[in-house]
Amino acid sequence: MTSPAETIVGSAAVPPTPSSLVPAQTDPTFSKDFRCLPIPRRLRYDPDKPFHFGMLLNVSFGIGSTLVVANLYYCQPILIQLSASFHVTYDEVARIPTLVQAGFGIGLLFITPLGDMLRRRQLILLLVLFSTTLTIGLAITNNLLVFEIISFLIGLTSVTPQILMPLAADLAPPARRGSAISVVQSGFLLGILIARVLSGVVANFTSWRIVYCMSIGIQSIVLGGAYMLLPDYPVKNHDLSYFGIFRSMAKYIVTEPLVSQIMLTNWAASACYTNWWVTLTFLLGGPPYNYSTVIIGLFGLVGMLGVIIIPFFGRLLDRLVPWWSAIISTMFLLVFQAVQTGAGGINIAAVVISCFGLDMFRQTQSISLSTLMFSISETARSRLNALTIISVFLGQITGTSVGTDVFVGYGWRADSALFMAIYVFQLAVLILRGPHCPGNRWFGYEGGLKFWKILPSKQSQLVESDDPENAGCGHLAVVCNEKGDAKGGAEESASLKISSSRAET
Repeated sequence: MTSPAETIVGSAAVPPTPSSLVPAQTDPTFSKDFRCLPIPRRLRYDPDKPFHFGMLLNVSFGIGSTLVVANLYYCQPILIQLSASFHVTYDEVARIPTLVQAGFGIGLLFITPLGDMLRRRQLILLLVLFSTTLTIGLAITNNLLVFEIISFLIGLTSVTPQILMPLAADLAPPARRGSAISVVQSGFLLGILIARVLSGVVANFTSWRIVYCMSIGIQSIVLGGAYMLLPDYPVKNHDLSYFGIFRSMAKYIVTEPLVSQIMLTNWAASACYTNWWVTLTFLLGGPPYNYSTVIIGLFGLVGMLGVIIIPFFGRLLDRLVPWWSAIISTMFLLVFQAVQTGAGGINIAAVVISCFGLDMFRQTQSISLSTLMFSISETARSRLNALTIISVFLGQITGTSVGTDVFVGYGWRADSALFMAIYVFQLAVLILRGPHCPGNRWFGYEGGLKFWKILPSKQSQLVESDDPENAGCGHLAVVCNEKGDAKGGAEESASLKISSSRAET
């Protein structure tokens, strides 16, 4: 006899789907952006036909991140030209990069979590439209105060990559989530490196205003590309209020051990990475190297190489349990920092090796930590990503201030040794909780030390067995396992068992 909890379909008795596998509540299909702009039919959300997140779209997300995040860094190589154009001192124009970064930090906190309560396609289109329009003001203004205000607002609206990243995690199949995140994150880091080179070259041969005219054109292309390529995706949290966002973010920090673990690790890792690039200029510009700014700038290409090759290892990252890939990456970061500590100021080969290795493994570490963070809850990925980036942002502030003071006061070796110790701290934080530790545990290794994820091909198994209650009936069991615990742990696991019995003749 079939129990009341079961649903009868033909002759098959299907038990109800566990609550952990019930899809998040979704909106009805939307056909227009902002109720007036038609969404291309192929991009409209259809719950019966999930959108295919292929490599082309993934790369488009990465390129979009590159071109948008560049807005934050165009100003840095042209500060001298801005000083001359506005007839002010270097100290006055030095406020501009600070204002841009301050706007970006505020945007991370107050705008990116909106991805959990608004349709992200519309939010992204709106942000890119605002940043493009604001850049027109930068290109034409002759007033420094106006330039500074607009720079702050551009930083505020240039948080699109941090909305694209959780969207990529939602759209990508679970088996490809790590590689999908790696492509978007690589685009973000490339934007930081490319913007300085592009701005410096253009301004060197033309005017700083042409840099921002170029930015207007680039962002217009991003806006058009977003309209033509960005799939619509439903809101998962219909009842979430704006202030509820911040309450839930604070709750995650206090109640989810994995969140605190990731934020501490990301803060320390970001401090180390930022310190490396800030103090590298001082090291290469002084004895024994005494390199010109052009040669120092070329070291950015070495870092870019380390970033570019990471997506090619995306499949490997998809197979590794994220905790293990974070541990391995941190160990390699410690090794390359040791190379810098031992010979960075003695042999240029040590600097080149460290530059490549630190960029490469910081990227893999960041991808692993992001994958872990996104596994905590599929309905709060924008908020969780905001917490991740806030910790990175705080790390950048720490690395810049502490690293500069130590380098100037005690030299390159003391600075490098200090941040080598911070890599040890990251390892200590990571090993407090094992790869499969339950979400509510702050310490421990329950669940074992499994190194590899279960491959999708092995997640579904057909098993025939005898059922004593249904003698003479074949028993078909389909067991599907998926990584990721919505309650918060390094691993979610859910199983769905569908049983079907032949009716007796």
